[in-house]
Amino acid sequence: MSGIIPVDLSAFATNPSYLSTLFATNASTPSVINLLAYDQSFVNVIGENATARQLYNLDWEAFHEAGVYNKDTNKLYVTSNWAKDFNNPINVTIIDLANNYSISSTRYSALAEANGATSYYPPGTQSNSSTPSHVLYADEGDFTNYSALVSVDPVTGASEKILTNYLGRNFSSINDVRQHPITGDIWFTDADYGYFQSFRPAPTIPKQVYRFSPSTGEIAVVATDFNQCNGLEFSPDLKTLYVTDTGAVNFDRNLTRPATIYAFDVSGDGKRLSGRRTFAYADNGFPDGIHADTEGNVWAGCGDGVHVWSPEGTLLGKVWIGVETNNFAFVPGKVLVFSNAQLWVVEGVKAVGREVGKDFGV
Repeated sequence: MSGIIPVDLSAFATNPSYLSTLFATNASTPSVINLLAYDQSFVNVIGENATARQLYNLDWEAFHEAGVYNKDTNKLYVTSNWAKDFNNPINVTIIDLANNYSISSTRYSALAEANGATSYYPPGTQSNSSTPSHVLYADEGDFTNYSALVSVDPVTGASEKILTNYLGRNFSSINDVRQHPITGDIWFTDADYGYFQSFRPAPTIPKQVYRFSPSTGEIAVVATDFNQCNGLEFSPDLKTLYVTDTGAVNFDRNLTRPATIYAFDVSGDGKRLSGRRTFAYADNGFPDGIHADTEGNVWAGCGDGVHVWSPEGTLLGKVWIGVETNNFAFVPGKVLVFSNAQLWVVEGVKAVGREVGKDFGV
């Protein structure tokens, strides 16, 4: 598939079924991917020669969250979706970028039910390492294991928990995580999805965003008052933190609840947040995994693909696949899109992910 489809917003304003006039939108067996321009500047973001295709359509949900690259192995690490079976816990799907996107699966001893993840410099390595050595997973936990942050060395497979509680209190189910590239602090969200999916006990703590210092053990709540805080990401200048609220899906789907991205100002020392405001609202599904590119555009996995907003919050375009997309990953010149059973690739992409230079050493 090639070519970018322009969306006429004036026509869309009076025709709720407008998209179906542009292409077939039946996604009962998703195999089609389209690049939709809601703003003319989307071409400059995605690249005028961008093409897209499906790589896998499996009978299980191998491609759900995370999507972290490790340069030493030249592989991407993705977490699968909960299979509703304690004998088949969430595993890690490994995509080999050097071998035509071949996939394999593994599990790590310290990891119970992984969800989001980030590239991770352990204390003492950030200043003298050119590429991240570990992957840090948001482990939702289960009925036996507390929800935790788990560091994994992808080369050796060694894993260890670096945080299991908030000053003695049990997290609900840690959802996603980012490391601040200057301070080394870990920022993460805690939501209730392990409870909603019946592999965690009832929550005993609010839905909050935390900042944790792995070098000192300091932990602080930096934002609260969410329905379900989920994905989080820094702007390329590190002055803004974006947090998604996926309250539209709890035990059920109710689209009167939040499907929203909030923006916060990050203090000059990188420790605190202020100035909470609504950045964007997803028109389809809810924004889950979120990443920024080096120009400050904000990308999020939503109900019908990946949505892209300008730094001002204008919807620029979509990587449309017609089914729920929980996350995605930037690699040089490409974007890999995760929609649970399906894996897609957009090639010839002009945009560069905020962390691509650091993670890939380019």
